[in-house]
Amino acid sequence: MQPGYETTTTPAHPLKGETGKGLFGSNMRRDHRPCSLRPATGRGTGEDRCLLWVAVTTLLLASASPARLATLRSAGIEPLVAVSSVDEPAVLARAAEEAAAAGLGTLPAAEQVLLLARAKARDVVASAPAAAQADLVLGCDSMLELDGGAGVEVVGRPVDAADAVARWRSMRGRSGRLHTGHWLVRGAHQVGATSTTLVHFADLSDAEIDAYVATGEPLRVAGAFTVDGLGGPFVTGIEGDHHGVVGLSLPLLRDLLARVGLTVPDLWDATVRA
Repeated sequence: MQPGYETTTTPAHPLKGETGKGLFGSNMRRDHRPCSLRPATGRGTGEDRCLLWVAVTTLLLASASPARLATLRSAGIEPLVAVSSVDEPAVLARAAEEAAAAGLGTLPAAEQVLLLARAKARDVVASAPAAAQADLVLGCDSMLELDGGAGVEVVGRPVDAADAVARWRSMRGRSGRLHTGHWLVRGAHQVGATSTTLVHFADLSDAEIDAYVATGEPLRVAGAFTVDGLGGPFVTGIEGDHHGVVGLSLPLLRDLLARVGLTVPDLWDATVRA
């Protein structure tokens, strides 16, 4: 800085910064922001780049879901991402055996997604190199629960296109509950909860189902549908949290953060804070 000048930041977006560990283990991001160099008299003399250290709370998302990542980014949170290697069928099979041994019967879908979210978060904490750079780890999992004449059916992702077509022919004109489990880890503190939203499906024709499945989108998501993508026109309404249907409930995330002593603004990226 030139002698006799003071530095003031201008309301512009910072460039992508570098990260590192700061005091007390908190994460810091180094941002190079546009700033004006002006003398103490207040007359501007040009623009330069200022080096600022901004304290941030870094979240690691234990999910490969583009929709969950986009949801966090739209809320001003730029997370790290690491995908777990959890064997989901094995986790659920073990839980079912334990529930049966305890005489608890079938494990509800809302509990199944919470177990999977917990398993994913803990796996990433234990094995992902990126976990060492994060203050928090969030795991999520979703399932669709349908009521019908044959009882309750709980479904995750379709196994193939034929399965997706069969799902939609069963779902059309009906309603189901989309459960999304969330598990948040902050050091020794772990909290979790499930969001549940009622989803109403349109009565699609066979041709619409075939065309939708042919796009490949239903094969990548729980319940074989999206509300924020190509499947949006086929959802006639929802009752509950829209974000939970997408795969990550922002209001529920806020509640979980509060339980570990944080707020959503603690996670905001430097571009939001500017």
